[in-house]
Amino acid sequence: MRLFWLIGGLIALGLGVLGVALPLLPTVPFLLLAALCFSKSSERLHLWLTSHRVFGPPIADWRQHGAIRRRAKVIASLSIAATFLISLAARVSATVLIIQAITLSAVSLFIWTRPER
Repeated sequence: MRLFWLIGGLIALGLGVLGVALPLLPTVPFLLLAALCFSKSSERLHLWLTSHRVFGPPIADWRQHGAIRRRAKVIASLSIAATFLISLAARVSATVLIIQAITLSAVSLFIWTRPER
């Protein structure tokens, strides 16, 4: 079972790292998932991730306060807007745009209603 959690943690960490560079992929949710998986599989990797100078603080903020830093909220909002604008430019169907607008609005609402530390 530990191997399952380790593989899941490595995949989640990889997706989280990709999310740093790709605006359509979230970073912090994957880091939170990686931290959970590593806590069940590898104490060493869990400690490394939660004490990492870049990845550790968002994990700690979420665990301790359910908080998202303002900078992360702004970046997420810009990514959400970019995603929708790309869909508009690609001339996707109105149905897809409506579904996307509802989903992205719900995500934005969730993000902006979280405390900021």
